[in-house]
Amino acid sequence: MTTDNTVRSLSGRRHAQADAAVPVPVPGELGQCKTVCTTCNLRELCAPCCDLTAAEKELAERLAFTRVRVRRGDCLYRNGERFTSLYAVRKGFFKSVAALANGRDQVTGFWLTGEVMGMGGIEPGRHACDAVALEDSEVCAIPFDGLQQLAHEIPALQRHLRKLMSREIVREHGTILQLGTMSAEERLAMFLLNLSRRVAAHGGSPSEFNLRMRREEIGSYLGLKLETVSRTFSKLQEQGLIAVQLKMVRIRDSAALERVMGRELA
Repeated sequence: MTTDNTVRSLSGRRHAQADAAVPVPVPGELGQCKTVCTTCNLRELCAPCCDLTAAEKELAERLAFTRVRVRRGDCLYRNGERFTSLYAVRKGFFKSVAALANGRDQVTGFWLTGEVMGMGGIEPGRHACDAVALEDSEVCAIPFDGLQQLAHEIPALQRHLRKLMSREIVREHGTILQLGTMSAEERLAMFLLNLSRRVAAHGGSPSEFNLRMRREEIGSYLGLKLETVSRTFSKLQEQGLIAVQLKMVRIRDSAALERVMGRELA
C-alpha cells in the first residue's frame, strides 16, 4: 500500500450533506509526510503482506490510502453518512455512538490503535453511528472499493478481510451477551479482560493500561449507571483483582477476573 502523503484534519461541525463520508480536508498540523507500510505500526490490514508473492506485493502497492488526523472530540464519520472507506487507527482512541429513539446517545464500542473501524457500514452502505475521537488521533482511510477489488486478486487479503469481519460479529455478540445476561461485576470483568487482550495484541501491556474513556462512557457501553460502574470498580479493587489510579488500571489477577465471569473468556 502507498499513501498520497496527505494528512488531513477533521472539524467537529455537522455537515449539511449526509453523503459526505469524510469532511472536506484542510492542511493538517503535521504537513506533508511520507509513510510506507514497511515502517507502519499497523498490522490489522497489513499482516497478510508478509505472506504475499512478489507479484501480489506489487499489486498491493497500488492501493493508495490517506492519513487523516482527528482532534479529540471530533467525528471521523457520522451516522447516516455514505460508507466509502475502512479506517485503520494509526494512533489514538475512538468511541462509536448511536442515537437512541428517546434522544439519548448509546456508546456501542471502543477502538484503539491498530484496529479497523467502519465495518458496520459495509452492508447497509451507510454508517449507523458516529465515530468520535477520545484523544488526538490519526487513521489511515482505505477506500473499500479498491480494497475489495484487490482482495479478489490476492486470496490472502480476502481471507484476512473475512477474519476481520468475523471478529466484528463476535464483538457485537459479546456486547449483546453483556447487556442481556451478566451482572455488573461480570460485565466490568469481561470489559477489562477484553480490553487487556486487545491492548496486548497491538504491543501494549496486558496488565497495565490507561482507560481513555470516562466512567460514564463505560457505563453507557455496558448498560450500567455511573454510580454502579464506580461502585463495581471499587469492589474489584477491594477484592485485590485490580488496582486503579485515576485512569490507569492494573490487572492484578486476570484468572480471578475470569472466575468473576463464571467462565473462560473466548
